Amino acid sequence: MPRPFRFAVNMLTPAAGPEWRKRCRRAEALGFDVIQVPDHLGMPAPFPALVAAAEATGRPRLGTFVLNTAFWNPALLAREIATTDTLTEGRLEVGLGTGYVQEEHERAGLEFLPPRERVDLLTRMVGELDRLLGDEAHVPRPAQLPRPPLLIGGNGDRVLRLAAEHAEITAFTGARVTPDGVRVLTAEELDGRVAAYRGFEAGRPAPAELNLLLQMVTVTQDRRAAVRELRPMAPHLTEDQILEVPVIAVGTVRQIADQLRERRERFGFSYLTVLDPFMEAFGPVIEELRGS
Repeated sequence: MPRPFRFAVNMLTPAAGPEWRKRCRRAEALGFDVIQVPDHLGMPAPFPALVAAAEATGRPRLGTFVLNTAFWNPALLAREIATTDTLTEGRLEVGLGTGYVQEEHERAGLEFLPPRERVDLLTRMVGELDRLLGDEAHVPRPAQLPRPPLLIGGNGDRVLRLAAEHAEITAFTGARVTPDGVRVLTAEELDGRVAAYRGFEAGRPAPAELNLLLQMVTVTQDRRAAVRELRPMAPHLTEDQILEVPVIAVGTVRQIADQLRERRERFGFSYLTVLDPFMEAFGPVIEELRGS
Protein backbone atom coordinates (compact mmCIF):
# COMPACT_ATOMS: atom_id res chain seq x y z
CA MET A 1 0.00 0.00 0.00
CA PRO A 2 1.31 3.51 -0.77
CA ARG A 3 2.20 5.72 2.15
CA PRO A 4 -0.55 8.30 2.85
CA PHE A 5 0.10 11.82 1.65
CA ARG A 6 1.33 14.54 3.96
CA PHE A 7 1.38 18.19 2.93
CA ALA A 8 3.60 21.03 4.12
CA VAL A 9 3.87 24.74 3.44
CA ASN A 10 7.27 26.43 3.65
CA MET A 11 6.73 29.92 5.06
CA LEU A 12 9.23 32.18 3.34
CA THR A 13 7.70 35.58 4.01
CA PRO A 14 8.37 37.48 7.27
CA ALA A 15 5.35 38.95 9.06
CA ALA A 16 4.46 40.67 12.32
CA GLY A 17 2.99 38.53 15.08
CA PRO A 18 -0.73 38.90 14.34
CA GLU A 19 -0.26 38.38 10.60
CA TRP A 20 2.08 35.42 11.15
CA ARG A 21 -0.42 33.72 13.43
CA LYS A 22 -3.24 34.41 10.97
CA ARG A 23 -1.30 32.82 8.11
CA CYS A 24 -0.44 29.78 10.21
CA ARG A 25 -4.09 29.33 11.17
CA ARG A 26 -5.00 29.63 7.51
CA ALA A 27 -2.49 26.91 6.62
CA GLU A 28 -4.09 24.67 9.22
CA ALA A 29 -7.58 25.42 7.87
CA LEU A 30 -6.47 24.55 4.33
CA GLY A 31 -5.40 21.12 5.55
CA PHE A 32 -1.60 21.39 5.67
CA ASP A 33 -0.08 18.78 7.97
CA VAL A 34 3.21 20.62 8.55
CA ILE A 35 4.19 24.28 8.78
CA GLN A 36 7.83 24.70 7.79
CA VAL A 37 10.26 27.60 7.99
CA PRO A 38 13.46 27.84 5.92
CA ASP A 39 16.88 29.02 7.12
CA HIS A 40 17.81 31.85 4.77
CA LEU A 41 18.85 35.41 5.52
CA GLY A 42 16.01 37.78 4.74
CA MET A 43 13.41 35.18 5.79
CA PRO A 44 11.95 34.37 9.22
CA ALA A 45 14.28 32.93 11.86
CA PRO A 46 13.16 29.31 12.04
CA PHE A 47 12.89 28.43 15.71
CA PRO A 48 10.99 31.45 17.11
CA ALA A 49 8.74 31.40 14.03
CA LEU A 50 7.90 27.73 14.64
CA VAL A 51 7.14 28.35 18.32
CA ALA A 52 4.75 31.14 17.28
CA ALA A 53 3.17 28.83 14.68
CA ALA A 54 2.60 26.20 17.35
CA GLU A 55 0.91 28.70 19.64
CA ALA A 56 -1.45 29.73 16.82
CA THR A 57 -2.40 26.21 15.73
CA GLY A 58 -3.35 22.88 17.22
CA ARG A 59 -2.84 20.16 14.62
CA PRO A 60 0.09 20.78 12.24
CA ARG A 61 3.59 19.61 12.99
CA LEU A 62 6.42 22.17 12.67
CA GLY A 63 9.59 21.77 10.64
CA THR A 64 12.83 23.47 9.65
CA PHE A 65 13.15 23.21 5.87
CA VAL A 66 16.07 23.09 5.95
CA LEU A 67 18.72 24.44 8.31
CA ASN A 68 21.97 25.65 6.76
CA THR A 69 24.37 23.46 8.72
CA ALA A 70 27.24 25.98 8.56
CA PHE A 71 25.09 28.54 10.40
CA TRP A 72 24.98 26.35 13.51
CA ASN A 73 27.19 25.01 16.29
CA PRO A 74 26.12 21.46 17.32
CA ALA A 75 25.75 22.19 21.05
CA LEU A 76 23.76 25.38 20.42
CA LEU A 77 21.60 23.70 17.79
CA ALA A 78 20.86 20.79 20.12
CA ARG A 79 19.67 23.34 22.71
CA GLU A 80 17.43 25.07 20.12
CA ILE A 81 15.96 21.76 18.97
CA ALA A 82 15.26 20.47 22.46
CA THR A 83 13.73 23.75 23.64
CA THR A 84 11.58 24.16 20.53
CA ASP A 85 10.39 20.56 20.68
CA THR A 86 9.36 21.04 24.30
CA LEU A 87 7.62 24.37 23.69
CA THR A 88 5.72 22.91 20.73
CA GLU A 89 4.73 19.81 22.75
CA GLY A 90 6.59 17.36 20.56
CA ARG A 91 5.51 18.66 17.16
CA LEU A 92 8.98 19.44 15.76
CA GLU A 93 10.65 17.90 12.70
CA VAL A 94 14.29 18.88 12.16
CA GLY A 95 15.38 19.42 8.56
CA LEU A 96 19.09 19.73 7.79
CA GLY A 97 20.98 20.51 4.59
CA THR A 98 24.44 21.51 3.47
CA GLY A 99 23.47 25.05 2.44
CA TYR A 100 24.02 26.23 -1.10
CA VAL A 101 23.83 30.06 -1.21
CA GLN A 102 27.36 31.47 -1.13
CA GLU A 103 26.21 35.08 -0.73
CA GLU A 104 24.35 34.26 2.50
CA HIS A 105 27.39 32.65 4.06
CA GLU A 106 29.49 35.66 3.14
CA ARG A 107 26.95 38.08 4.65
CA ALA A 108 26.99 36.01 7.84
CA GLY A 109 30.80 36.15 7.97
CA LEU A 110 31.07 32.40 7.38
CA GLU A 111 33.35 30.63 4.96
CA PHE A 112 31.48 29.02 2.08
CA LEU A 113 33.13 25.64 1.94
CA PRO A 114 33.53 23.48 -1.18
CA PRO A 115 30.75 20.89 -1.68
CA ARG A 116 32.70 17.96 -0.22
CA GLU A 117 33.53 19.88 2.95
CA ARG A 118 29.93 21.04 3.34
CA VAL A 119 28.82 17.41 3.25
CA ASP A 120 31.53 16.56 5.79
CA LEU A 121 30.15 19.29 8.05
CA LEU A 122 26.59 17.98 7.66
CA THR A 123 27.76 14.45 8.50
CA ARG A 124 29.47 15.64 11.67
CA MET A 125 26.39 17.65 12.66
CA VAL A 126 24.09 14.64 12.31
CA GLY A 127 26.42 12.55 14.45
CA GLU A 128 26.73 15.22 17.12
CA LEU A 129 22.96 15.82 17.31
CA ASP A 130 22.37 12.09 17.73
CA ARG A 131 25.00 11.99 20.46
CA LEU A 132 23.88 15.11 22.32
CA LEU A 133 20.13 14.62 22.14
CA GLY A 134 20.47 10.90 22.79
CA ASP A 135 22.28 11.59 26.06
CA GLU A 136 19.85 11.32 28.98
CA ALA A 137 21.95 13.89 30.83
CA HIS A 138 21.44 16.55 28.11
CA VAL A 139 19.57 19.61 29.36
CA PRO A 140 17.10 20.58 28.07
CA ARG A 141 15.56 17.29 26.95
CA PRO A 142 13.37 17.22 23.82
CA ALA A 143 9.76 16.07 24.16
CA GLN A 144 10.36 13.42 21.48
CA LEU A 145 12.99 10.92 22.56
CA PRO A 146 15.73 10.29 21.73
CA ARG A 147 15.28 13.22 19.33
CA PRO A 148 12.65 14.70 16.98
CA PRO A 149 12.34 13.14 13.51
CA LEU A 150 15.21 14.10 11.21
CA LEU A 151 14.79 15.20 7.60
CA ILE A 152 17.90 15.44 5.43
CA GLY A 153 17.62 17.26 2.13
CA GLY A 154 19.79 16.95 -0.96
CA ASN A 155 20.47 15.03 -4.15
CA GLY A 156 24.15 14.04 -4.14
CA ASP A 157 25.22 10.48 -3.40
CA ARG A 158 26.92 11.26 -0.09
CA VAL A 159 23.95 13.21 1.25
CA LEU A 160 21.50 10.54 0.12
CA ARG A 161 23.61 7.86 1.80
CA LEU A 162 23.69 9.91 4.99
CA ALA A 163 19.91 10.31 4.85
CA ALA A 164 19.44 6.59 4.27
CA GLU A 165 21.52 5.84 7.36
CA HIS A 166 20.16 8.46 9.78
CA ALA A 167 17.00 10.26 8.65
CA GLU A 168 13.34 9.40 9.09
CA ILE A 169 12.56 11.65 6.10
CA THR A 170 14.60 12.19 2.93
CA ALA A 171 13.88 15.36 0.94
CA PHE A 172 14.71 15.63 -2.76
CA THR A 173 15.06 19.17 -4.12
CA GLY A 174 14.34 18.23 -7.73
CA ALA A 175 16.77 20.92 -8.87
CA ARG A 176 20.48 21.61 -8.81
CA VAL A 177 22.62 24.72 -8.62
CA THR A 178 24.81 25.26 -11.67
CA PRO A 179 27.17 28.12 -12.61
CA ASP A 180 24.31 29.47 -14.72
CA GLY A 181 21.73 29.32 -11.93
CA VAL A 182 19.19 26.79 -10.68
CA ARG A 183 18.27 24.02 -13.10
CA VAL A 184 15.29 21.75 -12.54
CA LEU A 185 15.74 18.00 -12.88
CA THR A 186 13.84 16.06 -15.47
CA ALA A 187 11.72 13.10 -14.43
CA GLU A 188 14.40 10.77 -15.77
CA GLU A 189 17.15 12.54 -13.78
CA LEU A 190 15.09 12.32 -10.61
CA ASP A 191 14.48 8.63 -11.32
CA GLY A 192 18.24 8.19 -11.12
CA ARG A 193 18.54 10.03 -7.82
CA VAL A 194 15.72 8.05 -6.23
CA ALA A 195 17.21 4.78 -7.52
CA ALA A 196 20.55 5.71 -5.94
CA TYR A 197 18.82 6.44 -2.64
CA ARG A 198 16.95 3.11 -2.77
CA GLY A 199 20.28 1.36 -3.04
CA PHE A 200 21.65 3.19 -0.01
CA GLU A 201 18.59 2.43 2.13
CA ALA A 202 18.54 -1.30 1.35
CA GLY A 203 19.56 -2.21 4.91
CA ARG A 204 17.00 -0.06 6.72
CA PRO A 205 14.48 -1.86 8.93
CA ALA A 206 11.72 0.35 7.49
CA PRO A 207 11.67 2.71 4.49
CA ALA A 208 11.94 6.43 5.08
CA GLU A 209 9.29 8.93 4.10
CA LEU A 210 10.24 10.74 0.87
CA ASN A 211 9.63 14.47 0.45
CA LEU A 212 9.56 16.63 -2.66
CA LEU A 213 9.54 20.43 -2.76
CA LEU A 214 7.15 21.66 -5.46
CA GLN A 215 8.60 24.83 -6.98
CA MET A 216 5.39 25.85 -8.74
CA VAL A 217 1.69 25.18 -8.19
CA THR A 218 -0.71 26.75 -10.68
CA VAL A 219 -4.38 25.84 -11.04
CA THR A 220 -5.28 26.57 -14.65
CA GLN A 221 -7.00 25.25 -17.73
CA ASP A 222 -4.00 26.28 -19.89
CA ARG A 223 -1.03 24.24 -18.69
CA ARG A 224 1.31 25.32 -21.49
CA ALA A 225 0.86 29.03 -20.88
CA ALA A 226 1.56 28.51 -17.18
CA VAL A 227 4.94 26.84 -17.67
CA ARG A 228 6.36 29.33 -20.17
CA GLU A 229 7.65 31.49 -17.30
CA LEU A 230 9.84 28.57 -16.25
CA ARG A 231 11.83 28.50 -19.47
CA PRO A 232 14.82 30.33 -17.88
CA MET A 233 15.13 27.47 -15.36
CA ALA A 234 14.89 24.84 -18.08
CA PRO A 235 16.22 26.24 -21.37
CA HIS A 236 17.36 22.75 -22.33
CA LEU A 237 13.81 21.35 -22.16
CA THR A 238 10.88 21.52 -24.53
CA GLU A 239 7.47 22.66 -23.31
CA ASP A 240 6.29 19.06 -23.20
CA GLN A 241 9.29 18.08 -21.09
CA ILE A 242 8.73 20.98 -18.69
CA LEU A 243 5.17 19.80 -18.14
CA GLU A 244 6.59 16.48 -16.92
CA VAL A 245 9.14 18.03 -14.52
CA PRO A 246 8.34 16.55 -11.07
CA VAL A 247 8.66 19.82 -9.11
CA ILE A 248 5.96 21.50 -11.21
CA ALA A 249 2.26 20.98 -10.50
CA VAL A 250 0.15 22.66 -13.16
CA GLY A 251 -3.41 22.08 -14.42
CA THR A 252 -6.87 21.77 -12.99
CA VAL A 253 -7.21 20.61 -9.40
CA ARG A 254 -8.06 17.12 -10.63
CA GLN A 255 -5.10 17.08 -13.04
CA ILE A 256 -2.67 18.19 -10.32
CA ALA A 257 -4.00 15.55 -7.94
CA ASP A 258 -3.53 12.90 -10.63
CA GLN A 259 0.02 14.15 -11.28
CA LEU A 260 0.91 13.85 -7.60
CA ARG A 261 -0.57 10.37 -7.31
CA GLU A 262 1.50 9.32 -10.31
CA ARG A 263 4.66 10.80 -8.75
CA ARG A 264 3.99 8.95 -5.52
CA GLU A 265 3.64 5.73 -7.50
CA ARG A 266 6.73 6.38 -9.64
CA PHE A 267 9.14 7.98 -7.16
CA GLY A 268 7.64 7.33 -3.72
CA PHE A 269 7.00 11.01 -2.90
CA SER A 270 4.20 11.04 -0.32
CA TYR A 271 5.31 14.11 1.65
CA LEU A 272 4.89 17.23 -0.49
CA THR A 273 6.03 20.76 0.34
CA VAL A 274 4.83 23.91 -1.39
CA LEU A 275 6.15 27.46 -1.03
CA ASP A 276 3.89 29.90 0.77
CA PRO A 277 2.96 31.94 -2.36
CA PHE A 278 1.19 28.76 -3.55
CA MET A 279 -0.52 27.94 -0.23
CA GLU A 280 -4.01 29.02 -1.27
CA ALA A 281 -3.81 27.42 -4.71
CA PHE A 282 -2.78 24.11 -3.17
CA GLY A 283 -5.63 23.99 -0.65
CA PRO A 284 -8.18 22.45 -3.06
CA VAL A 285 -5.54 19.91 -4.16
CA ILE A 286 -5.15 18.79 -0.54
CA GLU A 287 -8.91 18.35 -0.32
CA GLU A 288 -8.88 16.29 -3.53
CA LEU A 289 -6.04 14.07 -2.30
CA ARG A 290 -7.03 13.71 1.36
CA GLY A 291 -7.42 10.06 2.22
CA SER A 292 -5.60 8.91 -0.93
